[in-house]
Amino acid sequence: MADPLIIAHRGASGERPEHTRAAYELAIQQGADFIEPDLVVSRDGVLIVRHENEIGETTDVATRPEFADRRTMKTIDGRPVRGWFAEDFTLAELKTLRASERLPELRPANTAFDGREPILTFEAVLDIAAAAGVGVVPELKHPSYFAALGLPMEDALVAVLERRGLTGADAPVIVQCFEVGPLQRLRTRIAAPLLQLVAAGGGPFDRPDLTYAAMATPEGLADIAAYADWIGAHTALIEPAPGAPTTLIAEAHAAGLKVSAWTFRAENAFLPEADRIGADPAEHGRLRERLARFTGYGLDAAFTDHPGLAAP
Repeated sequence: MADPLIIAHRGASGERPEHTRAAYELAIQQGADFIEPDLVVSRDGVLIVRHENEIGETTDVATRPEFADRRTMKTIDGRPVRGWFAEDFTLAELKTLRASERLPELRPANTAFDGREPILTFEAVLDIAAAAGVGVVPELKHPSYFAALGLPMEDALVAVLERRGLTGADAPVIVQCFEVGPLQRLRTRIAAPLLQLVAAGGGPFDRPDLTYAAMATPEGLADIAAYADWIGAHTALIEPAPGAPTTLIAEAHAAGLKVSAWTFRAENAFLPEADRIGADPAEHGRLRERLARFTGYGLDAAFTDHPGLAAP
């Protein structure tokens, strides 16, 4: 059975602060097939790469007195969030910030790289990937939220992809989203592969009538196949317990969909108990063994923070 494609989740984010050039370049050195940027939008409509539009968690903005008055409270997809938000900063302002490790308790070694690197644009990540000959799997974060602010992510994404000749079915790009509508609309505008993300609970923000559980049924998978080429499933939807897989991969394949799973991380804190080694949440457990099981289930691609441990 073929090894799954390796998608470096925010780069080699287990070893460098996520979404930095260092993280992406290390992932490529370690053999990743694709690198994954999460996309949010600046005030002037530029796609930038951050885990969330709240940037206090992953940059030094909290230490910058000139931006102290930008700290605020917002409701993002129905959830209150306090902090600093990308959409309140121009690209020029965002470029003055420096990235920092999001999980310092679990990844203390990564903090040695805090303050070294600027925020990247989506186009910068495309440049990194193109130079290395790898693909890119961008995720549209909170597109309904941004659309309500007059910052339509789909338009910005399509403009970038068209400008760079990345809209064809054979483009080394897979566009992903937890929402449904953006992918359905993108299907009418680009032929590049699309990936519907499916979580272990809840449902897409833009479809309150729909649950991810329903989307993971044969009927739901058939609906997804009408507009997407892939599903990106939480690992628990594929393997609720080690060695006890569900039929999701087979059912997705029957619907004509490829399957990626998220997210494979090496630290005990993110592993099922049977795959942990010791009691320290930050220590690495049996990630290779876990990936081997999913390979046996027929997985097509794996999102991982540790491509160096995942690459064959």
